[in-house]
Amino acid sequence: MLMKLRSLSILRFSAEAGKSGPKLCFDKFWAFMLQVASVQLFTATILLLSYSARLIIPDMNPEKHKITSNLMQGEFEMSMMGELSFFLVHQIKQRKDEIFINQAKYIKEKLKKFGLENVKPQATPMSSSIKLDKDAEGKCVDSKLYRSMIGSLLYLTASRPDIMFSVCLCTRFQANPKESHLKAVKRIFRYLQDTPSLGLWYPRDYTIDLHAYSDADYGGCKIDRKSTYSTCQFLGNMLIYWFSKKQNSVALSTTEAEYISASSCCAQGLWMKQQLLDYEIDVGTIPIKCDNTSATCFTNNLIQHSRTKHIEIIHHFIRDHVSKNDIVLEYVDTLHQLADIITKPLDKERLWKLRRDLGLMDLS
Repeated sequence: MLMKLRSLSILRFSAEAGKSGPKLCFDKFWAFMLQVASVQLFTATILLLSYSARLIIPDMNPEKHKITSNLMQGEFEMSMMGELSFFLVHQIKQRKDEIFINQAKYIKEKLKKFGLENVKPQATPMSSSIKLDKDAEGKCVDSKLYRSMIGSLLYLTASRPDIMFSVCLCTRFQANPKESHLKAVKRIFRYLQDTPSLGLWYPRDYTIDLHAYSDADYGGCKIDRKSTYSTCQFLGNMLIYWFSKKQNSVALSTTEAEYISASSCCAQGLWMKQQLLDYEIDVGTIPIKCDNTSATCFTNNLIQHSRTKHIEIIHHFIRDHVSKNDIVLEYVDTLHQLADIITKPLDKERLWKLRRDLGLMDLS
């Protein structure tokens, strides 16, 4: 099944429409779409994003676009701002067959703010051999500056999954940052200096095929030996969701770490599947690709083995959904594990390959 994304337009509601508060204004708009325009407009709106008093909707054909404008202008006081090109520091380039999103302008502003616009570029955001710890004997640095830099980088992860792991690792030391931590943060900015225009590429034609990658770095944290787990999810060949997080408990085996990661990925995948069902799109069974054979086999083994009782029961719900055919865990070799890029630091060759596979490109 192929779908074609239309050009994006942005509507700006007037202060009069939102004087009772953004939430009440949005509730009023939501009720209007459901009651008045649900069949004709709402189901045709595949992408809907609201922020305060601003709304992004897909452009339709001229006839439907006119109907949309007349219906909404009769209910709300608003202005049409034309084709979307900039939204919340995200630059959006729309071409005939693709949409490209990046934060190049924001990156340049932050490099200038922190006096790093002339630093020597780096090919990777973090050395593949680095192991950050509390560095108890290291020299303390300005915590306010460190947190400001971290905050700027966290906002960039909305379009740059390639820096997700490095940024999340550095956030763990905000309470008492040392010189080694600040050096790691500056290394990320030096990488951004080398790739300011890198962003996410979305083709207008794609298949409705929801699939995910799940990975874990067993005992990767040098401080408490907790594992870092990550997932990235695709709709067709388009990256639509990613995260990286340290697990809450210490895993006693690689299988446990990978199994917990797959369980978290399963929960997010089921949520995404339900969202698509609201638009009458059934994606069927969701394949989750994992590079651990034991974890993959574990989901299909309904017998509780004595060696696996230490794994938290809350993570076993993935078995239920495997038996219901909602998801299926598939083995993928480590070389093709795309979630590696948000699980651990990588060397240049591997990082650049995974960037391309995720759909990160530099149109310049």
